[in-house]
Amino acid sequence: MTDTIKETLDVRDLIPMMRHPKIFQIFDDLESGEAFILVNDHDPKPLYYQFLHERPEQFSWDYLEEGPEDWRVRIGRVATS
Repeated sequence: MTDTIKETLDVRDLIPMMRHPKIFQIFDDLESGEAFILVNDHDPKPLYYQFLHERPEQFSWDYLEEGPEDWRVRIGRVATS
């Protein structure tokens, strides 16, 4: 991955209803080629499907750590045509 990591977002201490809005806010502020690291306390697979639906072909998703206690995912903004 050649994305520039802009920040690390640890959502473990956020109340669940605030997590996805915060994640999408961070993502929407990214420029093409930038990424952030998401740290979560469970597999964020539902978030991945939400990205597929709401930001199709705009993101990259790479697991860096897959539990059992912490999950880390690099989420990047890709160039759109």
